[in-house]
Amino acid sequence: MRFDVLTLFPELIQSHMDFSIMKRASEEGIIEVVTYNPRDYTLDKHKKVDDTPYGGGAGMVLMPQPYVDCYEGVNLLENSITLMMTPQGEPFTDALSNELAVYDQIVILCGHYEGFDERIRDIIKPREISIGDFVLTGGELPALCLIDSISRKIDGTLGKIESAEDDSFSDGLLEYPQYTKPRNYRGLEVPEVLLNGNHKLINEFRQEQKILRTKQKRPDLYEKWKNNNN
Repeated sequence: MRFDVLTLFPELIQSHMDFSIMKRASEEGIIEVVTYNPRDYTLDKHKKVDDTPYGGGAGMVLMPQPYVDCYEGVNLLENSITLMMTPQGEPFTDALSNELAVYDQIVILCGHYEGFDERIRDIIKPREISIGDFVLTGGELPALCLIDSISRKIDGTLGKIESAEDDSFSDGLLEYPQYTKPRNYRGLEVPEVLLNGNHKLINEFRQEQKILRTKQKRPDLYEKWKNNNN
């Protein structure tokens, strides 16, 4: 999987690749993250990429020329998709993460300031994605959320593929509670069922806990799961 990220702050993207699972996946060639800075493509001698909005208003708007030229400088693979990180986009979910994981290349446009000149959308025609109903100063953090989530779906990124299969949302439910040593910590015991080695009972317990936890913490997800399993 190759991620090509258009960003005014490439250091924010690249620094995430220097740690933990993302670092190992990059070093093993499972994923590749390449950044492009639209400032390198602007025709303005001062490297300007934004200007005041027509019609008035606060803030600055990203100009079309640097972003469109930067995008056209990306070598697009046949099996690729282009995304734009924006609060106006469709919600990013685990199901969408699975859908995007089938591509060989994902190009991500990160905005900043008051957003993109509309002609960037008109020319590039990206699929617009939002990570939630809130606004950030730029698209880099949302882009990293996508890269991290999608990378986990690619075979080889995690030590065991089961690690992703049991994650929250993988089957519409939240993950069951987890325990490790010691058996007793400040009077709190590990549930006995997890210690008896009976995997049938352990699986039943975990499924019960997933349902209970989802019902308590995310009743919206629980109702959706219940309707899909009736």
